[in-house]
Amino acid sequence: MDRSEIINLLKNCEFFKGLQKDDLEEMANLCSVEAYAAGDHIFRQGDLGDRIYIVAEGNVFLERSVDLGTRKGTAFIGMLSKGRVFGCWSTLLNEKHTLMSSAVCRKPTKVLAIKGPDLRKIMLQDNELGFNVLQRFCFLLRDRLKGAYEAMEEL
Repeated sequence: MDRSEIINLLKNCEFFKGLQKDDLEEMANLCSVEAYAAGDHIFRQGDLGDRIYIVAEGNVFLERSVDLGTRKGTAFIGMLSKGRVFGCWSTLLNEKHTLMSSAVCRKPTKVLAIKGPDLRKIMLQDNELGFNVLQRFCFLLRDRLKGAYEAMEEL
């Protein structure tokens, strides 16, 4: 992916949509492109995380292993496609965090990866940008919690 494709993806993704052009260009500087094959894990439940990901191509399934004593299995939380965001949000709060789900590619997938501490630094330097990012984060968190609760109801 070239820089203009990265900026366009950021411009249209659920997390950065509506940000100013200068802010998007600054975010693009933080991005690295990662490619995964079908069946690859971007991360696994229990890993320590420090990145936020944006799906550029393909699909990512969020799954959580569940152990309820006699009932064990994998709960499907959601499927994410182009423009959707996932990863370790605690790094925006300057905290280490153990990932609570796994991210699995069901077909060849490309993602943009942003190190949380680098994004946090920009958010602290620009309070308006920081507020906008955290506001979007709240909406995303609400949606992911809803998906997790729905998955638990299926067990």
